[in-house]
Amino acid sequence: MSRLARTPGLTDVQQEILATVRDFVDKEILPVATELEHRDEYPSQIVEGLKELGLFGLMIPEEYGGLGESLLTYALCVEEIARGWMSVSGIINTHFIVAYMLKQHGTQEQKDTFLPRMAAGEVRGAFSMSEPALGSDVSAITSKGIRDGDDYVLDGQKMWLTNGGTSSLVAVLCRSDEGHPEGTARHKSMTTFLVEKEPGFGEVRPGLTIPGKIDKMGYKGVDTTELIMDGLRIPANRVLGGVTGRGFYQMMDGVEVGRVNVAARGCGVAQRAFELGISYAQQRHTFGKQIAQHQAIQFKLAEMATKVEAAHAMMVNAAHKKDSGERNDLEAGMAKYLASEYCKEVVEDAFRIHGGYGFSKEYEIERLYREAPMLLIGEGTAEIQKMIIGRRLLEEYRFQG
Repeated sequence: MSRLARTPGLTDVQQEILATVRDFVDKEILPVATELEHRDEYPSQIVEGLKELGLFGLMIPEEYGGLGESLLTYALCVEEIARGWMSVSGIINTHFIVAYMLKQHGTQEQKDTFLPRMAAGEVRGAFSMSEPALGSDVSAITSKGIRDGDDYVLDGQKMWLTNGGTSSLVAVLCRSDEGHPEGTARHKSMTTFLVEKEPGFGEVRPGLTIPGKIDKMGYKGVDTTELIMDGLRIPANRVLGGVTGRGFYQMMDGVEVGRVNVAARGCGVAQRAFELGISYAQQRHTFGKQIAQHQAIQFKLAEMATKVEAAHAMMVNAAHKKDSGERNDLEAGMAKYLASEYCKEVVEDAFRIHGGYGFSKEYEIERLYREAPMLLIGEGTAEIQKMIIGRRLLEEYRFQG
């Protein structure tokens, strides 16, 4: 293990899992990540390796065939995987958000139906809140689910689905006014629907179309798509939890897990950028000595390492809080905000250390430089995190005057 970002108090089982994942990253991901990323190629062989390791069932309870591990274990694994290639961590993130939502909020029939196959990696999860005109205002969604006998009919357009093409189960948030009188708060008239589909693009089931992949600046390899519903029929037993009107709360619960994941990804990318920067600084010579011997570079390395440590500590704290069963929106928001901002800064400093070579596609830092910005907006922008943090602080420190 590297000297940075150590986590005290891990069990032997956790250490063994992390050692296995780290070895997999070093041998199976890092050697091919940049080449696959440049081709925007889905890492099928890497995903098969993750299945064999059992990582798709890492947080799924043992009774459903998973490993039953904690959010902390999952976050530390994500940190390792993102250190190799952030896109791979994205493939398992949305899968785990859906599995977590099923575990926490699903009916027994829904758990029995999906969790064993999700643990085996046979069913891959994706979740869908965003829409083309939505931005950060989740309460403004316009997609609708209308009751029609024993079914619901879903209509609308969703945006920014990670795993949109490769997934076979999508948790979709829609408006569902049935049973909710006029004047009900918008966030109390939303429902999460569990939509089963065939992997692939085009019309993947009657009434459901997944257009081709969205071409992105970075975060390549993983498929990011739209989702178009036009008269999509879903049986009523595929309402998550069996009751309408709870979708917003279910999704927000899942997003807290997602924010810890994004924080972990930021930590992993920042660690890799630091590794690349300190390695290159000892290889490159100017004015008769390694650039690492120049004080300006040492200052930069010191700042980078401190940011890596600070982000890791906050990510671990947020995961611990969620594992304890406590509300962790404050800690998750802080961790996501700090880790993503620090990741961007550490990557840029490593890029600067590389000088002109950092601009070349032959060097790995070029890939990280394009990947880091996604973390600034994924699972809520920095501005959204600060709103969450500020509101929670006012709750905790209410003035008694």
